Amino acid sequence: MKTHLSIVVPVLALLTLGSCRTKQQDEPIKCITFNIRYDNRGDSLNSWETRRDTIAKFINSEHPDIFGLQEVLANQLHDLTACLTSYDYYGVGRDDGAEAGEYAPVFWDRERFAPVDKGVFWLSQYPDSAGFIGWDGACTRIATWVRLRDTRTGDSLCLLNTHLDHVGAEAQINGIDLILGRLEAIAGDGPVIMTGDFNVNDTSEAYRRATSQPDLLVDSYAEAKRKDGVAYTYHDFGRIPEGERQKIDYIFVSPSFDVTQIWIPGEDTTATLMSDHNPVITVLNY
Repeated sequence: MKTHLSIVVPVLALLTLGSCRTKQQDEPIKCITFNIRYDNRGDSLNSWETRRDTIAKFINSEHPDIFGLQEVLANQLHDLTACLTSYDYYGVGRDDGAEAGEYAPVFWDRERFAPVDKGVFWLSQYPDSAGFIGWDGACTRIATWVRLRDTRTGDSLCLLNTHLDHVGAEAQINGIDLILGRLEAIAGDGPVIMTGDFNVNDTSEAYRRATSQPDLLVDSYAEAKRKDGVAYTYHDFGRIPEGERQKIDYIFVSPSFDVTQIWIPGEDTTATLMSDHNPVITVLNY
């Protein structure tokens, strides 16, 4: 959501003060996190083939500046990148550090951002080795990050995207602790945006750990000046009763960001559902 402001100022003030533009007025960042559901042949009417064009159309229509996806297999990544022509991306398959297994890729609008550095690490006791399952987890889990330079302002920011384990509480907590421990070195002095499917609600210990350092990260949903849409993300292709659906996907941000808006589009039951999750979309000023 771009905002264009016209500011009329006296000529004398312009001569004295120079430009009165501010990043908070002119350079918002739209960010999305979205678990797109892996390509599972057992999904029948919700198969990837029926959903891929809808997802690509949604992303292109929203045109975020940056976004993180979860549960992306290599064939899905290839399908999406063929359609999302405004974006560059980085990510690797979590099973081998190449193309095997799910990716948690990060994307950026190449006209808005330029990559400065990038990397991955695994949420396990061996974070720099591919394929290990951490602690009491059920699956291999990965974190993908990129440090970007904003070509409009010259400032840098770090985008980190991840997908916590869906079974192991110890793996969830230790995964968050590992991420927080690495963020300072990864991000440097720049602000951080962390997207992901965290597989926990906001009453969990893992969520408490993620927000336990408010000088580092805060929950953009909790901080947003305006909230729209539904209050949940996971609905299992509409099979979970609405009153039991939970918000388990988050965008955590540095406290220096001003979260102007966040919304979770509800699933359109009259059309092909994009995923078993709803995306989360936020607009940030910094």
